[in-house]
Amino acid sequence: MRKICLSLLAAFPTLVFAQNNNAPSSYDIHDIKITGYLQTQFQKAQTPGISSFSGGDFAENSDNRFMIRRGRLKVDRVDTYSSIVFQLDATQNGVQLMDAFLQLNHPDYKAYRFTAGLFNRPFGYAIAYSSGYRDFPERPRVYQTLMPRERDIGGMITINPVKQFHFLTADFAVVNGAGLFARDYDSRKDIVGNLHFQFDSLAAKKLNVAFGGSFYKGSVRNNTDTYYKASTTGFLKNTAEENKGANLKRNYFGANVQLEYEHSLGKSGLKAEYVAGVQPGIAASSGVKGPEASTSFSTQPQTDLYLRNFSGYYIWFTQQILKSRFSALLAYDVYDPNTKVSEDQIGVADNTTAGDVRFATLGYGFTYLFNTRVKLTVYNEQVKNAPTALEKYKDDIRDNVFTMRLQYRW
Repeated sequence: MRKICLSLLAAFPTLVFAQNNNAPSSYDIHDIKITGYLQTQFQKAQTPGISSFSGGDFAENSDNRFMIRRGRLKVDRVDTYSSIVFQLDATQNGVQLMDAFLQLNHPDYKAYRFTAGLFNRPFGYAIAYSSGYRDFPERPRVYQTLMPRERDIGGMITINPVKQFHFLTADFAVVNGAGLFARDYDSRKDIVGNLHFQFDSLAAKKLNVAFGGSFYKGSVRNNTDTYYKASTTGFLKNTAEENKGANLKRNYFGANVQLEYEHSLGKSGLKAEYVAGVQPGIAASSGVKGPEASTSFSTQPQTDLYLRNFSGYYIWFTQQILKSRFSALLAYDVYDPNTKVSEDQIGVADNTTAGDVRFATLGYGFTYLFNTRVKLTVYNEQVKNAPTALEKYKDDIRDNVFTMRLQYRW
């Protein structure tokens, strides 16, 4: 156990960089370096064919599955003035590009860095935090809805003062807005900003504190002459010729905090974020499942847009057990896609659909570190939808998911 702890401490400077997806494995000058991780898992759903944010929907007639959740291969190189990162993800679904960006910097201006290419949107904490280091199996529902696959294509400026204000990191990015898989489908660009403060080694080097705030200002092109805007009585229909081709706002703001304290029982960690704003979506239908209706678009939406005022948050708590290789996990997250309408009015209020249903997820489990590379995660999620007037959502859907995952990281 002592050797493992010493190894982790020795690797800490590298881990700090590696936990951020928008960085190479290390900013020390090096030639080609290959890193990555593999996550293989077994899952059991409460009901066959459920819609799930725990690795994707289950097949129509299946309530359990083996799968490769992530198979990442990351190649990076760093020299005096630049660095480059290229990352692939290989699973049973095929091989796809995850990251492809270059970074420019100058030794005389170390506080500044410019990034261009395909990278994680610099919004909040959980987006850019690597899945290879995250204790919890998946990102919260609110982020999987607003920013599926986390990445986008564009340019970003990062400011991190070396001496004074070294605790501050500021990111400002301009991106297509269409996400990882798509070419931009309109002429508008989205802007993203993030401000992060980090204070380490407080309270006799036992306490680490970080917090920050973010904004996202963008739009989605409307392809019809009609869109719907949320109100307390449902959605108000707005039809006019000039609505076709109009760019409807997609605006978010968020705040986050991270606390870590080492004590006699082990290390305790608490991480939380809150996000709210306006999200363009569509109406749920026989061909569009409820959770899919408010998901961000990667292609031009063909049907009428629905402007929803949303809010969401998550709380993650981890506790190392008696300084052993075991850590207990506890999480709670909520996503409410339509804060304008009360839950009992969904299905009654004008034009409301399954795309407006609020979900809350309680997760709990543990991790076990075999060594610095191999980790076992056992985790159960209890997913609760708010009761509504909709036939399918009058009671809670049986969509809980149990996950057992084995990860190897190199």
